[in-house]
Amino acid sequence: MRRALLALSATFVPTLAFAHTGVGETGGFLHGFAHPIGGTDHVLAMVAVGALAAVVGGRALWLVPLAFLGMMVVGFGLGAGQVELPAVELLIALSSVVIGAAAAFGRSMPLGLAAGLAGGFALFHGHAHGAEMPLGESGVLYASGFVAATALLHGLGLAGTLGLAQLAGRHGALAGRVTGAAFAVGGLGVLAGWL
Repeated sequence: MRRALLALSATFVPTLAFAHTGVGETGGFLHGFAHPIGGTDHVLAMVAVGALAAVVGGRALWLVPLAFLGMMVVGFGLGAGQVELPAVELLIALSSVVIGAAAAFGRSMPLGLAAGLAGGFALFHGHAHGAEMPLGESGVLYASGFVAATALLHGLGLAGTLGLAQLAGRHGALAGRVTGAAFAVGGLGVLAGWL
């Protein structure tokens, strides 16, 4: 299963070249795809979700990323509909700190708590995507783009954490927890302004 996840993640890596705005068509799907990849805070949080799923293990491998994706779409609808949410940018910045810390300490975290944590922060990420959607964009194409990019980032976090754990052998659980801690520190760097 780990090899399949790694192979699936690797198949999407070449599409990152299309995420640069100003290269080819920047509207619709590609513009949506570029949005989460364009911000360090988004990237850290979305890869951290994959790390959290890997640390919790079992059904969390699928359910934690799916909870994030589902709630991100709900948040997108709220943002596109101009429904205000409090402290969106702060909660986006805090998301990698909290999700990374949960991965660092979460080996015995219940699945519902892990999925709820990811989904709760996803609401704010999705809201930002919806609120920042350029006028005239197709909401479906734009949303499809950022959902695809987010799934890719979750997959990279999942495959990377599982791969490190496998390389670490009997210290695999510790490697997963250290990965989570690294995302938490990265999130602190975003908050502090040095990342």
